[in-house]
Amino acid sequence: MARVAAVDIGTNSTRLLVADVDAGRIADLEHQTRITRLGEGVDTRRRLLPVPIARVRNVLSDFRRTIEDLGAERTLAIATSAIRDAENGEAFLGEIEWSYGFATRLLSGHDEALLMFRGVTAERDLDAGTVIIDIGGGSTELVAAEPDGVRWHESLDIGSVRLTERFLHGDPPTREELDACAGAVQALLAERVPEEIRDATKSAIGVAGTITSIAGLALGLEEYDRERVHGFVLTAEALSEQLDRLAAVPLAERRELRPLDPDRAPVIVAGAVIAREALAFLGVDALTVSERDILDGAVLAAAELPEQEEGAAPPGAYTCC
Repeated sequence: MARVAAVDIGTNSTRLLVADVDAGRIADLEHQTRITRLGEGVDTRRRLLPVPIARVRNVLSDFRRTIEDLGAERTLAIATSAIRDAENGEAFLGEIEWSYGFATRLLSGHDEALLMFRGVTAERDLDAGTVIIDIGGGSTELVAAEPDGVRWHESLDIGSVRLTERFLHGDPPTREELDACAGAVQALLAERVPEEIRDATKSAIGVAGTITSIAGLALGLEEYDRERVHGFVLTAEALSEQLDRLAAVPLAERRELRPLDPDRAPVIVAGAVIAREALAFLGVDALTVSERDILDGAVLAAAELPEQEEGAAPPGAYTCC
């Protein structure tokens, strides 16, 4: 058995999982999510900006103390869309590795989809015709799964932060803005998802903060409850109802909705649009919500890392900002 930690440095959130891993099974010890919006402005500027970087650094300092207190043997930090797209992203990762002692891995869209699949299937078998939908801040991953593995996967540059910055400027967003956002999602799905995958889809699994947050709202929870959300069947009708509810109110009111994280409120509408359009495109009327996702895949990968060694600073350390 290995006690390890994984950190997911995403476009919208930075997350931590400390767990015991034994023969491929994951026993959670600590799970934390902080909204850090690292990808703020990256879609237009192609750079990580100083204030979002500072937010992530502060959270990583807290995470490192938790990791040390729980006695994790090694930590893997994974980086996705925002760092992938930013010209100073790799330098920032070098700084993280040197400053915090984490092993780091910059994931391509291909890597992201496969690691997410590994996390989702850590403790469950999938039926043929299942598509996993992972809506992030900067990208959305789709994986067509079969009982024996991955049949097809794709990473699309549509995410809750990216589409909010591109389309949803009103408070609340206007009908024209919402329609433009939905149209962009529809067009990219039609362009990138093969017809045979669409026709073969029989069911869907949804992961990550947009979908789990909408599930919590649909359940009417006052406080977020991972156990109640995991395995919840979110119908397309309930998803549309929550999207209409979220899009109808200004941001200040959206922040007060429970159990939605107030810091997720600025981008949840765009994320819900992606989820609604993905279900409609795939022709399924519901998805099953999974709390197991790419972070769990990263924990399994962390357990396979060699023992950490002292070494020189990675190239680019302390040069990103």
